[in-house]
Amino acid sequence: MNSYAIVAIYVLFWVISAFIVLPFGLRTPDETGDLVSRGHADSAPVNFRPWIVVLRATILSALLFGAYYANYVHGWLTAEQIASYFRVT
Repeated sequence: MNSYAIVAIYVLFWVISAFIVLPFGLRTPDETGDLVSRGHADSAPVNFRPWIVVLRATILSALLFGAYYANYVHGWLTAEQIASYFRVT
């Protein structure tokens, strides 16, 4: 696997991880008891911290990509094995 493929696959893992960790730790005004100001959606978070999301997504994507790359190198699970699992007999 060349370095461009490694970077591209890691970026894909990072984006997916960011969407996975995005809702964790967010609180709405109803949950915190804050008053909703005019023009503020009721479902919008009051404590959004983007750097925490970036950190969590980076950690999760590193773990997932590490597992993916280890599987790529060692061949623990192949496409043929996955296809045979879903094959109807």
